[in-house]
Amino acid sequence: MVQKDGNPSVLSNSTLPYRDIKPTGAAGFYLGINATFRFIHDTYGAEALRQYWRDLGSRYFAPVSKIWSEGGLAGVGRYWRDFFGAEPGAEVAVTSEFDRVIVQVARCPAIQHLKNSQREIMPDFCEHCYWVSRAIGQASGISLVVRGGNGTCRQEFFHSCAGEVQKLEDIARCS
Repeated sequence: MVQKDGNPSVLSNSTLPYRDIKPTGAAGFYLGINATFRFIHDTYGAEALRQYWRDLGSRYFAPVSKIWSEGGLAGVGRYWRDFFGAEPGAEVAVTSEFDRVIVQVARCPAIQHLKNSQREIMPDFCEHCYWVSRAIGQASGISLVVRGGNGTCRQEFFHSCAGEVQKLEDIARCS
């Protein structure tokens, strides 16, 4: 495998900052995050879950925030192409326009795996895409709007100064 910056755990042809070098993710991970989200929600409440997602975005995904800060919208597009390229079962188109990056999810790998595994999906599961990405983008002035969910959605990333605001009711609850 090709290495980046002498670190054997990061591939040079990818913007993904993870230590994992396998070419695709493990779908079983989706079962774990669904259960984790439900536990936090049911034990500590909806706001605690949103804070958990914000913390993931600002802390764990800090390397992604750096990519977005340095690369702007082009960095956002590269990241999402690499991300979904490594997700098993994803059917996603990432396109760049003058003032935004559009991530059109035709088949969400997480939702599909949870449904195939006959798991009860945490109803607010799709909100994590918004809260995590919002936190990633804050340091770089990148914001987003998510519409849809429960297996298909459209995520639009743009400079925060565009003034667009997320309406949480535009994110579908999962069933």
